[in-house]
Amino acid sequence: TTPVVMLSVRAADLDKVSALDAGADDYLTKPFSTVELLARLRVALRHMTPQTPEPVLTFGDVQIDLARRLVTRGGEAVKLTPTEYALLRLLAQHPGRVLTHRQILSEVWGPQYVDELHYLRVYFGQLRQKLESNPALPKLIVTEPGVGYRLIAD
Repeated sequence: TTPVVMLSVRAADLDKVSALDAGADDYLTKPFSTVELLARLRVALRHMTPQTPEPVLTFGDVQIDLARRLVTRGGEAVKLTPTEYALLRLLAQHPGRVLTHRQILSEVWGPQYVDELHYLRVYFGQLRQKLESNPALPKLIVTEPGVGYRLIAD
């Protein structure tokens, strides 16, 4: 992936933390020296990992092609919103593991949304409608009451 180095006049800790949580690899406030900027860019480039093809993950009759952002169920493409896809991808990257409400909200919406539990009920309900054979009795995306959600691994 391409490293992201933020250059900004904003020096408050909250601005720095927000940028880093949003995906920046480094944050440099103005004024800065060219020598320091070049050194930070060299470090960012050193930490780049070579891209390896992302796998196709299979959970029952649901397949998630991470490289193509394609989800199929029973061989048929399933149309997901960007948020639904982000939720499914997050769970699929941790199969069988319970992800807490706070983890999911922070990862998908950002740290300022960690108390918005109703977002999860709505979006996981939509995902179940699209991916489960019986959304009322889910077998793929399971709720762990009071804790979070789990994607059941085969």
